[in-house]
Amino acid sequence: MKIGQVARETGLSVKAIRYYHDIGLVVAQRGDNGYRAYSAAQLEQLRFVARSKALGFSLEQCAELLSLQSRSDRTAAQVKALAVDQLALVREKIAQLQALEARLNGLVNQCQGGNTPECPILDSLCGESGKTANAPCCKE
Repeated sequence: MKIGQVARETGLSVKAIRYYHDIGLVVAQRGDNGYRAYSAAQLEQLRFVARSKALGFSLEQCAELLSLQSRSDRTAAQVKALAVDQLALVREKIAQLQALEARLNGLVNQCQGGNTPECPILDSLCGESGKTANAPCCKE
């Protein structure tokens, strides 16, 4: 199967598939013409990678998951450990985004809008040292 068709069937970009090939994540056979030809097994591996990436796994984690998936001596505990680590990262990002939301919400609520030049949002972005009366912050 040619790379364009693989891209359509997996939802991955041709560029991503080429990159995965170049780093050895999923390697296709090259024909005499130099084009990559993907087998059904490699198509499934790329779908696996796409689903893993959708869950936020890094390429290194995808490689480890692919390796575990293909090994008969794997344990569910090994796979779960990767997923638990990924879940912790997702929760950390959520906490960071919630803190960002709260800060931005506070700034938006402090700003009256309107036609005056005073703006708590700009004052916050400039920091206390940038605040000046009746002048935009951060200017000298």
